[in-house]
Formats: sequence, structure tokens, C-alpha cells
Amino acid sequence: MNPLSSLPVDVAAQSNLLATEPNPDQPDKPEEACGVFGVYAPGEDVAKLAYFGLFALQHRGQESAGIATFEGDQVHLHKEMGLVSQVFSEAILHKLPGNTAIGHTRYSTTGSSRVVNAQPALAETRLGMLALAHNGNLVNTAHLREELLRSNYNLLTTTDSELIALAIAEEIKNGKAWLEGAISAFHRCQGAFSLVIGTPAGIIGTRDPNGIRPLVIGTLPQHTSEGPVRYVLASETCGLDIIGAEYLRDVEPGELVWITEEGLASFHWAAQPKPKLCIFEMIYFARPDSVMQDESLYSYRMRIGRRLALESPAEADLVIAVPDSGVPAAIGYSQASGIPYAEGLIKNRYVGRTFIQPTQTMRESGIRMKLNPLKDVLNGKRVVIVDDSIVRGTTSRKIVKALRDAGAIAVHMRISSPPVTHPCFYGIDTDSQDQLIAATKSVEEIAAQIGVDSLSYLSWQGMLEETHSAPENFCSACFTGDYPVPVPEFVKRSKLMLEKAAIPDTVPTA
Repeated sequence: MNPLSSLPVDVAAQSNLLATEPNPDQPDKPEEACGVFGVYAPGEDVAKLAYFGLFALQHRGQESAGIATFEGDQVHLHKEMGLVSQVFSEAILHKLPGNTAIGHTRYSTTGSSRVVNAQPALAETRLGMLALAHNGNLVNTAHLREELLRSNYNLLTTTDSELIALAIAEEIKNGKAWLEGAISAFHRCQGAFSLVIGTPAGIIGTRDPNGIRPLVIGTLPQHTSEGPVRYVLASETCGLDIIGAEYLRDVEPGELVWITEEGLASFHWAAQPKPKLCIFEMIYFARPDSVMQDESLYSYRMRIGRRLALESPAEADLVIAVPDSGVPAAIGYSQASGIPYAEGLIKNRYVGRTFIQPTQTMRESGIRMKLNPLKDVLNGKRVVIVDDSIVRGTTSRKIVKALRDAGAIAVHMRISSPPVTHPCFYGIDTDSQDQLIAATKSVEEIAAQIGVDSLSYLSWQGMLEETHSAPENFCSACFTGDYPVPVPEFVKRSKLMLEKAAIPDTVPTA
């Protein structure tokens, strides 16, 4: 069964299977999987609303982008490699009519970097087409893939998102309606998944029983008192703000919301949901102007910076940040320590991602393409530099060298999260454990390797206490190795520093 048979979509986007070349200058940060967006707004230009929603969520994935719209039973789709602003134009958006739109911006964690793996993923069902946008990562991909292959489904991609879409199609094929089929499919999925699913009948939004990845609901202003309420789903509240939508609430862990012309209906499909929001969403991934736990993340990040200053003081003349993600914590550190805050590194905010690789000489010159130090600010100064995390340490070492070359006489690094010692299996693209510097070296050894006078991390307790929420409501497995959703042993061994286990033939390796 080919889920895309007889579908009027962008043929070039479906057939271009060329993978992008690997980037030797891969960011030395955990990378988020993707951002999802959905809008039900009869009478509005839903493709343009989705475009701007994805534009606000661009930080969650810069690899590919896609929008699918529903015009009755007909689906219109466009997806390509690149940034949102590169993938879409006014002319392309004009070809995406309808009352419903599903959007996605991607950074791959499952499946290779090629356009066929871009989302939304489409599947043909007994009740019509569905378009699915997924943020997260399943841990039972091999098992689900094997089940669908036994059911004679042709898999066109190497992503777990296609597997979820086809699982829903299979449940509907067996006689279930949209909601019943979706819920049955969700019970077959293990891991992290926040989903926005478009159908001819309406939009489904859901989160896994742990709510590891975020998803929020908003409403668009009504032009008149008549007509249906127009709803928006987005990974973060910044995706609502950009189109003038008002934040309503979060989709709860294990909840399904069903948005149709009759309004929004809610169903709790997980028997015992256990909230485990990824703590890295709070520290780094989500935009600082997004709201989580009833406050902007800027406020939380300033608070952990203040906590960091109390836990790990330093004698210095200036506090600076690694822009942009380290700025709120650096300001908090400055406030609590009394050390003046200054800009010591200027970020080139227009560099984006380039597929033109610098020469070896350029690489050896450091990180000047993205960050440039202010020599007159740094010269002769003792500096505290605040960042949100250290993963491999390669970027940190280049930054410290740049600061010393600019005249800093002492460099103290402070990190507003604990040491990253374990890989993520739930939708964050992290290295295998042996590539995580804190998994193999002590804090003192890391300090020596990156060339700082001192190095301190925020405590695990401090990170969670400053959320002002129950600590057990967060996943912090990348710091502790305590994974809230059981991970199959062979999957664990693919990333952890254990004896490698044989990987089943059914696991996609592309």
C-alpha cells in the first residue's frame, strides 16, 4: 500500500532523495527535533498563518520545513529542505488553500537529512488523507516498523513520524473512526511525541503520557460574534504570539484535543499520565519569550543565573554571556553577584546555517563566523562567561581562546545546567555518551581542556528547585541517566558506553 498514491502534491519535493552533506562544523549544543503548528481557521489564509507560526518556531529546527492544507477532502502539500523563509514564497503559499493547515520545521533525530523525510508526513486512510507533524522520538521504532511491514505497508521514509501516521491508517482500516483510530495508534507508540494531525474532518493535537515535548493551544480573535472559534496548536507560545493568537492552555500529557467546526473537544486517553516535561526546554530549547509553567522562560533563566552565582561565585570584573541562549542567566548572575554585566561577544545573527564549508585555515581561526569578541571591553579584565550547557567542549574551548586573545586576563566559566552525562532518546539530537565530555572527564579535567581558570555547573537540585514546580514533573535524564520511558536495551547500547548489542535488521540505519 502506497500512502501517497494519487495525491496531488509537490512531486519534486517527494522525489528528491539527495541527502545533504554532513557538516563538520556541527553545533556543539543539543539540537531540538522540531516544531509543530496547526491552525483551524475558516475564512482565513491558513497557509500564511502556518508560515508565520513556523517562522516563530524556526529555532526548533533549521533543516526542512513543510505545510499541508486541507480544502475539503483535498490535501495540498509543500515541503523542502531549508529554512522556512527559503522553502516558502507568496506564490507557493497561494497554492495551499483551505480551512486547516499543519506545519512542521525539522531537525532530524530519526531518519536522515533528506527531503523525503521532511514533514508533515502523509498517509492515506479509509476516511481520507491525514497529515502528521511530530515533535519527539519513539523508542519502540523497530517494533512498530516490523508490525507495519508485516501488514504490507510500503515505508517511504526512515522516520518514526511516518510509522505513527501509518499506524493510525491501519487502525482506521480496521473499522475505527478518526479519534478511536488515533488513540489506538497512540497506545502502540512508546517514547516522546507531541503531534498535530490534520484530517478532512478536523485537527488532532496530542502529547504522550509523559508530556516530554511541549504543545500549547491558542485562539484567534473573532471578527464577528458568529461562526466557529478558530484554534491554533503550536510547540510554544511564541508560535501563537506572532499571529495574534491568545494562549488558552497547554495540551496535557496523555490528552487528545479534537478541533472541528463544532469547537474543541478533549479526551484523556492515557490511564495514568505522569508529567515529565524535558527540562532542557526550560533551560535552552524554547524561546525565552515563550511561556512554560505560567511564566516566560526568560524569568526562569534569569533565576537559575542568580542561583548559579550563589552556588559558584567568582572574583571578576565583568559578567558576559555566550549569546543568545546564555544571556538571561548571565544577567541573573550579574544581579546576584554584583559584578557588572557587559556584552563581550557579538553574535552574527544572520549567519544561519550554511552549506559552504570554511577552509581548514578558517576553522583553525576559531568561531569568528558566528561570535566576535569586543577587545576594548575584554582587554585587561577578569571575566565570568555564562553559557547554558557544555556538550563536547569544542566550542567552549574556541570561545575561551578568543576571549584570551582579546586580552582577558582571567576567564571563569559558569554553566546554567548540570553536566550533560547521558544521551537523550526522546527527541534531542545528542552525541553518544562517549562523546559527551562530562561523561568521561571530571569538572577539573574539563576546565583544563577548555582552558578556563575555573569552571562550575548549576546543581541538579538548583535547576529543578528554581522551576517553582514539583521536581518530579520534569525529565532530566541527560543529567542523571534516569529515563522516564523504558528504552529497549539494544537502543540504549547504541548510545551508552556499554558493550554494543546487536541491532535488529528492522531498525532504519539511513
